[in-house]
Amino acid sequence: MNKKIDFSQPLMVLAPLAGYTDLPFRSVVKKFGADVTISEMISSNALVYKSEKTRKMIEKSPSEDPYIVQIAGNKVELIRDAVEILNDIEGIDGIDLNCGCPAPKVFNHGSGSNLLGDLKKLEEILGTVKKYNKKQYTTAKVRIGVNEKTPVEIAKAVEACGVDYMAVHGRTRAGKYKAPVDYDAIKKMKEAVAIPVIANGDIKDYEKAKEVLKYTNADGVMIGRAAIGKPWIFYQLKHGIENITEDKKKEIILEHFDEVLKFHGDHGAIMFRKLLHSYSKGYKGAAEFRDIINRISEPKIMRDMIENFF
Repeated sequence: MNKKIDFSQPLMVLAPLAGYTDLPFRSVVKKFGADVTISEMISSNALVYKSEKTRKMIEKSPSEDPYIVQIAGNKVELIRDAVEILNDIEGIDGIDLNCGCPAPKVFNHGSGSNLLGDLKKLEEILGTVKKYNKKQYTTAKVRIGVNEKTPVEIAKAVEACGVDYMAVHGRTRAGKYKAPVDYDAIKKMKEAVAIPVIANGDIKDYEKAKEVLKYTNADGVMIGRAAIGKPWIFYQLKHGIENITEDKKKEIILEHFDEVLKFHGDHGAIMFRKLLHSYSKGYKGAAEFRDIINRISEPKIMRDMIENFF
């Protein structure tokens, strides 16, 4: 079988982010340089109990290839059923288990980063994904511990499940998104296992990505929050360029707007407001611009506003 993911060059991966990495956004970063895109985190529960909204979250853009769906869960039967549902959906190349989400509602449910505190449980759940998955890839996204750092134990447990690669967010669950990222821990994990390891956490620009790859010796970088409002980071990484023209930025913003309308219909204009808040950061007159677009719901007027502002 032809391998779709090539680790001969560092991989540039878009991290799954709830509420942001929907189909339109993924198709934009894919077009401008991301190697792999991943769905928003899907609850195995919602998938198995046939939530329509969840089904829509799995849809992918034709350009997304390879495309991975990320699931979360802590019950073997539900995870198995979720994997079997995904097996029947065309165009998915891999299934990723979320073992890192620090959100209380996910954690208290026993899913996400909760699994890091119970490696037996992690192996049971991840092993279930591996066992039933008929797609090309089984992967996992982890953090470096719950309260204490246990990076090497976690890496070995994940590797033992037979995954193809893992992505590591260099913080503990307790560190949420604020604590300094521990790139030493990522480096140790990379040294401890034979499978590829992708570094994640505070990789916010081209320079930082290069530095993290060199320091950790990781096989790629995963970028999440830094891509919101700056999806051209993938373009910079792909083309090895520090600077990006205002024209290129504008092209990417308009492309994103058009994709959102295509996927969500006219309501997409309203949804795009929060994204324009991110896009306009640092621009002169951004506050007035935000005030105006907060009152616009007509796609054509909003597109004109974007054209004129950026």
